[in-house]
Amino acid sequence: MEYLYIIFKGFIDPVFIVFILLIMAFFICIFESKKKNGALILFLSIVLLYGASIFPVANYLCYYLEKDYIINPSGGDKNINVIVVLGNGSRDINFLKNTFNTEIGSARLLHAVSVYNKTGAKYFVCMGKGNGKITEAEVMASLAEKLGVPKEKIRTGANSKNTWGNAVELNKILNNKNINIGLVTSAYHMKRSERELKKYFNNVLPLPANYLYSSPTGNAVLQYLPQTQELYKTSIAFKEIVGQLWYRLK
Repeated sequence: MEYLYIIFKGFIDPVFIVFILLIMAFFICIFESKKKNGALILFLSIVLLYGASIFPVANYLCYYLEKDYIINPSGGDKNINVIVVLGNGSRDINFLKNTFNTEIGSARLLHAVSVYNKTGAKYFVCMGKGNGKITEAEVMASLAEKLGVPKEKIRTGANSKNTWGNAVELNKILNNKNINIGLVTSAYHMKRSERELKKYFNNVLPLPANYLYSSPTGNAVLQYLPQTQELYKTSIAFKEIVGQLWYRLK
């Protein structure tokens, strides 16, 4: 009975429902002889949506981005002098008169605080401008202080709008280019971030905060049903792959 319940939840996922409707529209076009070109475009759309929305494809893309930090994880964090945590954006909720960190940004911050508790680093640097009324760096700094990081150790880089900007602004904040930096961001975003910081600093230790990749488990049938959460992972992976290509061209 539980097996059927799991499958049923997969069937009512919005992406799966849209996928079924697209298939229905495709067959309608096939039987309308004047709409063959439209049927081809619709077919390609179905293939793209299906591929982007299933676990094996989404998981492979995430593995491609994160594999260096899965196969060769960090060797330790004992000698870190500065912890640098990169933001993932902030958002306003006007009804609450407050600006909040994103879920991914919060995961990064919690990991950074955990590293700080182990190392007692000299500085704790929060980076990012974001789109909220309060910058994401300031939102993270406030939360870090509430979680026990002393205010006098916290620094903010609140003007950087992207990964490249994070590195440029951090270069202005830290004068010592040989200082040991513990870089905290998501595993999928780490390669690009690490590359940018290493343009300015000699000792950068990657400390991934969270992973999108996961070892295959659970219901095998569900893995091949289009699901919103897999489409979300694919969209993140696509954006990061494009970001890496763009930064290489720059």
